[in-house]
Amino acid sequence: MLLREAWLTPHQSYSTTMLCLKPESDHHYHFVTGKLAAASVRDLVDRCSREHGFSYSIQVLPITVAALITPKWLLRHLDLPSTSTHLVVPGYCEVGLDTLKESVGIPVVIGPKDCREIPRLFGEQRRDPDLSDYSIEVIAEINHVPRKSVREVVRIAEKLIADGADRIDLGCDPSEHCSEIGDYVNAVRALGVNVSIDSFDPDEVEAAVRAGASLVLSVNASNREIAADWGCEVVVIPDALDDLSSFDESIDYLTRRGVSVRLDSILEPIGAGLMSSLIRYAEVRSKYPELPMMMGIGNVTELTDVDSAGINLILLAICEELRIGSVLTTEVINWARSSVRECEVARRLVHHSLKNRIPPKRLSEDLVMLRDGKLLEHPETLFENLAATIKDHNYRLYAQDEKIHVVSSELWLSDRDPFHLFDQLLQQEISSNIDAGHAFYLGYEMAKASIALTLGKQYEQDRALNWGLLTAEEDLHRIQRTSRAREQKEDR
Repeated sequence: MLLREAWLTPHQSYSTTMLCLKPESDHHYHFVTGKLAAASVRDLVDRCSREHGFSYSIQVLPITVAALITPKWLLRHLDLPSTSTHLVVPGYCEVGLDTLKESVGIPVVIGPKDCREIPRLFGEQRRDPDLSDYSIEVIAEINHVPRKSVREVVRIAEKLIADGADRIDLGCDPSEHCSEIGDYVNAVRALGVNVSIDSFDPDEVEAAVRAGASLVLSVNASNREIAADWGCEVVVIPDALDDLSSFDESIDYLTRRGVSVRLDSILEPIGAGLMSSLIRYAEVRSKYPELPMMMGIGNVTELTDVDSAGINLILLAICEELRIGSVLTTEVINWARSSVRECEVARRLVHHSLKNRIPPKRLSEDLVMLRDGKLLEHPETLFENLAATIKDHNYRLYAQDEKIHVVSSELWLSDRDPFHLFDQLLQQEISSNIDAGHAFYLGYEMAKASIALTLGKQYEQDRALNWGLLTAEEDLHRIQRTSRAREQKEDR
């Protein structure tokens, strides 16, 4: 039987399930680890055993780094007490477990990859919430569609849909009529998504609606008379931001003729009346509590020199509170290039927050991209103790106390500047083991460590930095290379 941490993060659910052991008095957990983490594992397991009432044993294997343990190698060194009810192996020990499971005859628990997270196995961190529900539609606009080919628009639409867009808005060019707009609508609708058309050109709109566009942006006094003939939903906007009477007139005109509407009183950018426009949205919601509303949030995300994630979360929280059921976003400026994905996450966070009347904190780290939510610090004595106890000359890298640390057998170097640190390393007698490939690897890892120190992120050697929803997992280069060498040696 195999028990493991199961992190399920499908694109449309964001619900996370983590194995939570439920210790009983007759449970005996046998932990295996390497020399490097032995002291930390002892401290953590001892505390957990006292708090949760189970017995345990810890076997320190003849290997420095626990991440290099393979099931085949473990079987040759495993000394399992007869009282053991569970075997807990490090999180990297995942491949080739069938033989191990069959041999030990008790449940095998895949623990965390970082030993400092062992308490999570025993429920010391609450389960992540179910963020599968949301109430806000994300409309992703493709700007200046007529300037692009149909194939290019389809390619962009496919990405936006994969990122979480519910509707694709085709933005037309005000300066030029597009006679092929129906082809664009048909091509995007073929992807299985709703389409809206953003144009004041009545011929463009009529062609788009005939091709299947189900929403028109936008309608005011200038085109509301013909809008009644389109037979689809329209977004109503004011003629002028300081004249809501025209807004009311258009709403009345369209609703009396049976046209489905959603209201957008226009969000103004910072410096042009942001707060006034937010108040206007609240007033419109109060006046028309039964009508759907939309907010075009690109006026703030695209026109503000700041990463877009935080802005998107705040604006969607406002929409959730005001029951504004759709947002229109764009990804034109580079700092807003992941806005659709950010809105997809944000709408789930704010819905859960308002539904449960709790702040959107410790719910998901997907939007914590620049810095990490929490840093796990190593003991101050770690580096000195490691240098005195490990026997091999492999380099362990750490980022802590505003410095990058390099540790090996009888070696501990540290510096804030990776170039200075590498120069120090080259002056050591053991530097002869640094070939070109090793130097590249160390430089890459030191660069990650330097970034982590600058931004306040957790650095773990051979693991990707956590960039929230933008994280790109890395191959475990050092660990895989060393593991392959060990496996080949064992096979011989």
